Order: sequence, then structure tokens, then C-alpha cells
Amino acid sequence: MEPAVSLAVCALLFLLWIRVKGLEFVIIHQRWVFVCLFLLPLSLIFDIYYYVRAWVVFKLNSAPRLHEQRVRNIQKQVREWKEQGSKTFMCTGRPGWLTVSLRVGKYKKTHKNIMINLMDILEVDTKKQIVRVEPLVTMGQVTALLNSIGWTLPVLPELDDLTVGGLIMGTGIESSSHKYGLFQHICTAYELVLADGSFVRCTPSENSDLFYAVPWSCGTLGFLVAAEIRIIPAKKYVKLRFEPVRGLEAICDKFALEAQRPENDFVEGLLYSLEEAVIMTGSMTDKAEPSKLNSIGNYYKPWFFKHVENYLKTNQEGLEYIPLRHYYHRHTRSIFWELQDIIPFGNNPVFRYFFGWMVPPKISLLKLTQGETLRKLYEQHHVVQDMLVPMKCLQQALHTFQNDIHVSQGQAGSSGVVGGALGRGLAGGLRLRAARRGSLETLPSLPVARKEWAEPPMSLSPVGEKAPTPPPWSTQVYPIWLCPFILPSQPGLVHPKGDETELYIDIGAYGEPRVKHFEARSCMRQLEKFVRSVHGFQMLYADCYMNREEFWEMFDGSLYHKLRKQLGCEDAFPEVYDKICKAARH
Repeated sequence: MEPAVSLAVCALLFLLWIRVKGLEFVIIHQRWVFVCLFLLPLSLIFDIYYYVRAWVVFKLNSAPRLHEQRVRNIQKQVREWKEQGSKTFMCTGRPGWLTVSLRVGKYKKTHKNIMINLMDILEVDTKKQIVRVEPLVTMGQVTALLNSIGWTLPVLPELDDLTVGGLIMGTGIESSSHKYGLFQHICTAYELVLADGSFVRCTPSENSDLFYAVPWSCGTLGFLVAAEIRIIPAKKYVKLRFEPVRGLEAICDKFALEAQRPENDFVEGLLYSLEEAVIMTGSMTDKAEPSKLNSIGNYYKPWFFKHVENYLKTNQEGLEYIPLRHYYHRHTRSIFWELQDIIPFGNNPVFRYFFGWMVPPKISLLKLTQGETLRKLYEQHHVVQDMLVPMKCLQQALHTFQNDIHVSQGQAGSSGVVGGALGRGLAGGLRLRAARRGSLETLPSLPVARKEWAEPPMSLSPVGEKAPTPPPWSTQVYPIWLCPFILPSQPGLVHPKGDETELYIDIGAYGEPRVKHFEARSCMRQLEKFVRSVHGFQMLYADCYMNREEFWEMFDGSLYHKLRKQLGCEDAFPEVYDKICKAARH
């Protein structure tokens, strides 16, 4: 009886505290209280429901039978829109807060919402090495099923909640992308409902123009209803090597070298300062040395980025065997490193042992409970960007990131109103990775002490000019996520400048500005200008400050605009720029 009374008293005091301070005050200044007491349990219920549902649907084989019926319903909605005069553009009816992206699109309120309830794995064909899935299938669903039967995706972005549709219509990347490319490059077929309600299937040989134009189009060419994706045999473990590297030139050289080694199944880097990084290379294996086995995904284990940082602090190389699914979702529990600003003590061993099994909170729920005040704080005091640049420009790009984004890290929990309130986990990969980043998603940022530049290092850009050196007053946010990928010379919005496949790298930078009078617009425009100058690309989940002309300077719109005209999309869907520009989101 006494424990129940004590609990009731605590609950009463908590409610009184909220009443006195106000709910908005608690959500902004003490967000961890709200997250721990409400969002973590609710997120757990969400996860259990969706995993059980996916398992039951697959076992009963109901998804393939219902799929065609659901597609016909989507076609019916589109045709009804046409019969009613096509008065507004169309978009998917999925609520904006459910997406793993930084912002909520304003267009959801003004466009015709087409309901698309497609969230199941339809078929796994091990002979053809193909999995056929609906667009709302998540990476968590995919790994849970495929790994259990000995298969996996060649490119599997980290965060559990990233969806296939988001990874195709936006983009997706993983530490295996140096071998296989972006997520779109492992897809072999797309099925869409077009602006006139017709159904079409496209592959590299059938309706090939549409096949190459769909990635990065953000749903502005049609509604994706299914995709076929390559699968490869999986092994039990990832043999992961950790190597601390110091000196920017050495970091860039080492990273480029490892990204081109064919024996590396995975290559990833965490840059903890401009001169310090840990480069990780891995290969799949069925055998593991028991003494070096590390199940990093267990709820009581340290967050992955903190674990990696220990190798830098001790200046020692390391070798570990990580279970494959644990490796794929190594950044999920800490949402890369965003969770430290929402729950400052989240990596504390006591918290991990008693509450780690509920982590992380759903990014969609964090967004849903954000509120206008928190949204404005986030917009004004937080930077989240993923830029894709040629590997040959890596050194120059890292200097540019440091100089144009004047942000600092600060110790977890010590960032005042902004740090406690913003909860960088609102983003979701980024991917930065999201798109981890996903889709229009994926994100990172870590604490590293301010670095003083007594004699700033110089480097040469590809054209022989000195790279800009960090001003003595500038501060940075680390780690920066580094992920190499192959970019094939194919038609579409994103491709290399020349006619040959080129090695690119995803540079993810995220954090809170620490300079007075920070102006996000001017800083980001400088960064976007640099990326355009080296023929790079900006992930579209992030805030885009480019005007329309600059956007189409960065992306190749020739095939995209041709198809929009041919397929009658100009009156049915907004242009991709109008969905991702700053004015279209809040």
C-alpha cells in the first residue's frame, strides 16, 4: 500500500508543478521529463504494435492479397480528384508529423490528400534475389525479416523508422554505399499510380526514363505503391576495425583509400575535430572471436558514438565482432547523437540498465509534441545539413563546413534552453542520414571541446588555392558523419558531372550556433554555394535556402521536367522545389 501512496503523491506533485510552471515551460525547459514519462512508453507501444502487425501479416500472407485492392483504392481517389476538376495539387495523406524529417510540409493543409495505407513486405524471392515491398515499410521491418532468413539489403540506412518510400523519393545512404551506391541504386523496379490514375511499372529497361527520374522527386511524378529491391546473402557478424587518425590530410587520404578497398563491406568515419577522426572498416563474417564479440545494440550498452570515441581517447586501434542487425542500427538508440540533448543523462549506465529498453523515443512523436515555440527555437538555433560532395573535394569541404557553420557542441545537458528544449532528435536520418539521415531524413551532432587555432592548418584545394582557415573565434560541432558512396553516371536529378562513375562522400554537420547574431540563412547559403561549385548535392530533408534558379543549377532537371510535361504532372503535383524550399515547410 505504501508504494502506491508514494507513487500517487509523486504524481500529484508532478501535476501541481506542471500547473504552476505551465505545460509549455516543462516541454521547452525540462523536455527530458516529458520524454521519459510519456513519449518513451508511448514509443514502445507503437513499436510493439507495428512489429507484431508486420509479423502477423507476413505469416498469414494477407499483404499480397490486399495489395492490389489497396492500389485500386488509390487509383479511385486520383480519378475522383480529376472528376472534381483537379482544383488543387495532390499529395500523400500521411500526416507530416509521422515522417522522419525535420519539418512539416505546409502543403498538406492545402493539397488534396490521397490516403496510401501501404506498409507491408509483399514477397521475398531468394532465387531472383529480390524483395518486393510497399512504400511505408520501414528499415526495422526489413532487417527483422530478412536477417532472420539469412538475407539483407546491400544498402540499409541506420534508423529503424526510415521508410522505403522516403529513401526512394528522397534518398538513403549507408556505410556500404561505397560499393553499392545510394538506396535508389539497389532498386530494380518501381510501381506507381500516375496523375491520371493509371498504374505503371518501370525498370531500367521498361519505362526507363521514369525509373531514373523517380529518385529525389519527392512524390511529384506519381504515387509510389511498391518497389523491388535487390537482396544479398547475409552473415551473422560484422568484423569491425576501429582506427584513430590524426591530421586532416591523413584523415582524407586514409578515408579515400579505405573507400576503394574491395574487401571492405562497410566504411564509415566520425570526425571528432578537424584534426581527429576514427575511421571504421568492416566486413561480414559468420565466425567471431568470443572475446571480441560486442552486441552493441543491447539496451544497456553505451551509445555507439561514445563507444567509438573511446578509441580516439586511448589512441588505440580496435577490432570487434558486432551482430549484423546490431551494426545496421548502431545509431538508432541514440538517434545518432541527438538524444543526448533531449535526455542529457541517457548514456549514464544507471539510466541504460533501467530504462534503456524504451529508448529511443519515436521521432514522429517528438515532432508531434514540439509546439510552435519549440519549433521556432529549433529553426533559429539549430543546424542540420547533409551535403554530398566529390571525394576529391573532402579536405576543402571540411574546412568550408567549419568556417560557414559557426556552431559549437557544448557538453550534453549544458546547452541551456536551446539544448534542453530543442532535442535534436526531432530530425531523424539525417541520415542527417533519415537520410541517417532517411529518406528526407537522417541527422547527427556530438560534443567536442572548443579547439583553439594558434597556427591554423592550411590545405590546397583542387585548384591550388589555400583552403580558408578557421577564424580564432569560430567554434564547431562534432562529430561530423562521413560516409562514402559511389555515384553512377545515370540519367536523373543526381549524377556526376562527367560520364563516369565517381566516388562521393556524405558530410553530415549538425549543431547549435554559438555565435552572437547567428544568421542561418546567410550561413547556409554560403555552404550551398560551395556545394554547387564542386558539383555536389544537398539532401532535401534539410532546410534549403536556395532560390529556384540555384536549385536547378545543383540538380539536373532535364529528364524530370520532360516527364512532368509528358505525364500531366504539372497540374497534378507541385514541382519538387516547391515541396522542399524553406517557404514550403514549418
